[in-house]
Formats: sequence, C-alpha cells, structure tokens
Amino acid sequence: GRKASRGASVVSEGAVTAIMPGKIIRILIKKGDTVAAGDVVCILEAMKMENELKAPRAGVIKTLHVQPGQDVERGAVLAEIE
Repeated sequence: GRKASRGASVVSEGAVTAIMPGKIIRILIKKGDTVAAGDVVCILEAMKMENELKAPRAGVIKTLHVQPGQDVERGAVLAEIE
C-alpha cells in the first residue's frame, strides 16, 4: 500500500487505537516487545466492560502512548507496531 506522509491524520496500519472512549486499566506489552497479529496489547474499560485491544498485525512495539489509569478518547492511538 501507499505510505502516508508523517503528520497526516491517517493512522498507520500498525496502530493500536481505542475503539471507544474509556480508561486503560492494563497494558500487557512494553516498548520493544514483539507481538503477533491478534495479541492483546491492552485492556480498555468502557461502560463497566473490559475490552481487549489487539495488535492489528505482527511486529515490534515501536511506541506506547498510554499508561494504566489513563483516560482515552475514541480513536486515540495507544501503541504503534513497526
């Protein structure tokens, strides 16, 4: 596929994003970890339910943008996989 230019509002295909507003209650990975597609990256609590947010593809965790207890908006990038 085409590479989006840096700074564009296009989210990279390796981004783990919040599916809804909520609070990050657990992070199961750290920067530098290798993940497989479908691995659970973090747990988002929203409306009293725990939602597993999974890696969209295999790779290495390049950046982690959140910490446990942090409130996030829908669509927020939580981690990026390279």
